[in-house]
Amino acid sequence: MAAEIVRLRAELVPDNGADPIRDALQELALEQGWDAQGWRVPARATINRILARAGLLDRNPRKRPNASLRRFAYARPRDCYQIDATEVVLADGTKAVVFDVLDDCTRLLVACHAALSETSAAAVAAVTAAADACGAPGIVLSDNGSAFTSRHRAHTKPSAFTSTVTGWGSRLIHSSPYHPQTCGKVERHHQTLKRWLACQPAQPATLAELQTLLDTYREYYNTRRRHSALGRRTPHDTWTSADHLGGPQHLPVQDDATIHRLKVSDKGTVNLGRGNRIGAAHAAQTITIVADHNQSTAYTSNGDPIGYIHIDHTKTYQGKLTPAA
Repeated sequence: MAAEIVRLRAELVPDNGADPIRDALQELALEQGWDAQGWRVPARATINRILARAGLLDRNPRKRPNASLRRFAYARPRDCYQIDATEVVLADGTKAVVFDVLDDCTRLLVACHAALSETSAAAVAAVTAAADACGAPGIVLSDNGSAFTSRHRAHTKPSAFTSTVTGWGSRLIHSSPYHPQTCGKVERHHQTLKRWLACQPAQPATLAELQTLLDTYREYYNTRRRHSALGRRTPHDTWTSADHLGGPQHLPVQDDATIHRLKVSDKGTVNLGRGNRIGAAHAAQTITIVADHNQSTAYTSNGDPIGYIHIDHTKTYQGKLTPAA
């Protein structure tokens, strides 16, 4: 058994941690009838001890333990897509970017799009590919990159990305330092993608070759790679077994937070259980508020963060929002 674990450690690169090794052992157990032979698949901790004895365990003492994390995930597929771009290098040293679009609930990679640079046109192509493949979501979450937002520009006309997303009836929000729902899932996914690309026989020489690799990776990630956050199921299995899908016609469902679309009064306030002062500059506008336990974050109709409030449940009136950084 120890020898088989060491063999799988090499064979399963780059996804060769204790959980993927245990998944492979369970498949072997079914194929070869280990139960009848008195064999039992070892626990995750046992696999790690065997890897440690063989000098094959990567230790990261400063990594935060999983038990300390509080997961923030939408309840239904298509409630929220996260989009972000990461830089890769072609064989001749030319830089390119990959836009990943990830479903927040199931981790399904709904689109993986190669582009020469992080432009608004490339972002539109990526999010459109996601909507064409799996349907438009209730929310699209992005960072504050220029490809995703028209903020800090001289004009106030919505960007092409904003117009595309809102044209489906989806809500667009951008992450901020004080917002509990960051783009962490898709940013973490970049690491998985780059590890997989590094294990391929050769670097792609052209953008077309890179896209072909990404298509292969997307099929592998969605249908064959089991995910620890999904109970060792694949994203495809989780998506297809869901009872309901979200979308533009449905308010997203979230176990840890609630989503609200409210109209600001003439005095610059909204009523979200307790009085919240948004500011006279936003009077009569419809805004989106994400309320997460002790914090509420307000967004404009274009998805730009207005500010946040730390909620004091002992008070009826919460006061004015702190402007977003």
